[in-house]
Amino acid sequence: MAAVLTEPYGTATLLLVLGALIACSALLSRHIDRLGVPIVLLFLVLGMLGGSEAAGGITFADYHAAVRVGTIYLVLILLDGGMNAPWQAVRHFIAPAAALATAGVVLTAGFIAVFSRLLGLPWTEALLLGAVVSSTDAAAVLAVLRGGRLRLQPSVGTTLEVESCINDPMAVILTVTMIDVATSTTALRWSLLATVPLQLAVGATVGALLGYVGLHLVRKVYLPTVGLYPALTLAIAFLSFGAATLLEGSGLMSVYFTAIVLGNSPLPYRSGLIRVHESLAWLSQIALFLMLGLLVFPSKLPAVAGTGLAIALFLAFVARPLAVVLCLLPFRFSLREILYMSWIGLRGAVPIILGAFPVIAQVPGAERVFNIVFFIVVVSTLLPGATIRQVTRWLRLAVPESPAPSAILEINSAHPLNAEIASFLIDPAASVCDVLLSEIGLPPDASVMLVVRGNDLIAPRGRTRLLAGDHAYVFFRAADRVYVQLLFGRRESN
Repeated sequence: MAAVLTEPYGTATLLLVLGALIACSALLSRHIDRLGVPIVLLFLVLGMLGGSEAAGGITFADYHAAVRVGTIYLVLILLDGGMNAPWQAVRHFIAPAAALATAGVVLTAGFIAVFSRLLGLPWTEALLLGAVVSSTDAAAVLAVLRGGRLRLQPSVGTTLEVESCINDPMAVILTVTMIDVATSTTALRWSLLATVPLQLAVGATVGALLGYVGLHLVRKVYLPTVGLYPALTLAIAFLSFGAATLLEGSGLMSVYFTAIVLGNSPLPYRSGLIRVHESLAWLSQIALFLMLGLLVFPSKLPAVAGTGLAIALFLAFVARPLAVVLCLLPFRFSLREILYMSWIGLRGAVPIILGAFPVIAQVPGAERVFNIVFFIVVVSTLLPGATIRQVTRWLRLAVPESPAPSAILEINSAHPLNAEIASFLIDPAASVCDVLLSEIGLPPDASVMLVVRGNDLIAPRGRTRLLAGDHAYVFFRAADRVYVQLLFGRRESN
């Protein structure tokens, strides 16, 4: 009876601490971002503060649960990432991203393993460490590039994002292979690397197929409430991961391609869907890194601090740059772009989850490897992560950010419409700038519906003059899209 009475209080305490951690993560994120420190590092540190050795007192050392729950969070993050990835850009830069995701991962793993062995680690731990930290992390990359409000040139930003979303199969295969070698007398079978292209192909094929099936389902099936549409797209993502994994493909890559198909197609209540999945992705970012922070016991980190710092610096300044240069030489990237992508090799959730694999398999020295991996992730987040904005400015790779309107007007529908509403930022060079609405030769079925000027909302009339910096919301038919864009310039993405 006592256990029944005390259990609600234990749950209440757990939720109280978790609620405080999540609230701190959200409230402090803006201030951390202003300091130039990646937000994911804040989540990790707060997770450590919530652990059993700190103020939070939450005891969490279940590596099995961490891997399962972490995978679900990664699915939610990749779903949002894919839905916001323009297919034209992904298709154009998939080749260099695939080179980094395969050959780049192998090269990085090899460099790290050799360096770790030179530092005195046994070959078993050195090879495991190289495999675990060999891939960049989608959660960290998407959080830094998008959460940090960076708008990179497509050649750089798209390549980095796609690389981080499709390089997990190679890292997983390397890690599992090294675990097999460490726990048995099996010889190292490099032939397993040949299965990577197959996993990528299966993942992409299953993902695209389920994306089109899911798109047909979402557009044809009537649901009684708007809130069920995000649930349906979420279910499609889970089905995509499960089906691809059971077919020996990459589940995470399958989710990414499913999301690309959905995100680049007309969807019912599209704006609402995008916002829901963005919210779920950010909640997953917070929960994932909080959970990973809880897995670490700070008292064990000083013992590996020297080794972890040395390997983290070697990864940032030698291993990642060498791998990127060797992989991107055949492609038409400028020296500035190659230097930038060499520097932005963020590690995060995936390496920590992979670091749990040897612990679960009870590989000798696995806990030391896990602690070193965590140390590398923290240093990697601080070093390249905190310098991203400065390096972006130095190398002149940022795309100028347009000011966002203080109000957004949009239309949502369960069915595709033959007209649309688009927002245009009035540039001084636009043909409609400083012109009265009555003097603009709009198509018969087009109309300016709203003008946002600073904090003012203006109801457009014939005598309304469009000024530079205004945000004009224009209603037009699909057939008039090109002509309207010639008048108002490039549309904004809201």
